[in-house]
Amino acid sequence: MNTKTQKLEAFSRILDVLDMLRTFCPWDKEQTNESLRDNTIEEVFELSQAILDQSDNEIAKELGDVLLHVLFYAKIGEEKEVFDIADVCNKLATKLIYRHPHIYGNSHVTSADEVTVQWEKVKQKEKDGNKTLLSGVPYTLPSLIKAYRVSEKAAAVGFDWKTKQDVWDKVTEEQKELEKAIVNNDRNNLEEEFGDLFFALVNAARLYGINPDNALERTNRKFISRIGYIESKARTENKNFSDLTFEEMNILWNEAKSKLKQ
Repeated sequence: MNTKTQKLEAFSRILDVLDMLRTFCPWDKEQTNESLRDNTIEEVFELSQAILDQSDNEIAKELGDVLLHVLFYAKIGEEKEVFDIADVCNKLATKLIYRHPHIYGNSHVTSADEVTVQWEKVKQKEKDGNKTLLSGVPYTLPSLIKAYRVSEKAAAVGFDWKTKQDVWDKVTEEQKELEKAIVNNDRNNLEEEFGDLFFALVNAARLYGINPDNALERTNRKFISRIGYIESKARTENKNFSDLTFEEMNILWNEAKSKLKQ
């Protein structure tokens, strides 16, 4: 691993490279906060993909791409004379120090859960009168991740089930309400009841230490792999997927489950 001096030299090097690109590259010279935004979102998703793939090389590569965007926004801020990368780093350091009183102050915690609760309480003290408990959750987050974050924040200030087993009563309640809407053919409430059931399951996952977005993506990949196996098998018989009977699909599905597990 690199020494602290080498890390600082590497950081200085990328700043110099970005200065050159911003000065001489026609594309880089034209970029604005707005033009970079969509690419930034894409880079974050690519980093997420690398993390799910557990590929250290890809994680390092994608972290570099995300870092480039952080530096780029800071460079634009510097050109507008409103902030620079030093301001970004110092604001972050100040915030982290303030939010870790058990390290930099006289607070005492004994577990990661207690740190999370303390973190939310400290954040609440920072907020001005116009901000609420959940205002820090980006409105544009994907719905599943947003559900996880808002429930997590509410739980951190005490709005949660007494035990994780209690959540299953809520899941059962929402399931019954959904089933009632289905039986009554109540189209107006059907979407809402599905949402309530999803939200209850997100809370259940959280209480059992599972990130629901990761869990669903794992199932997505599993489903895609099994469908791919069936398609491959169909091609060996010069058939399309749709040419298979349901019984044939089901046999190959179970075969895929067994072989892909191995």
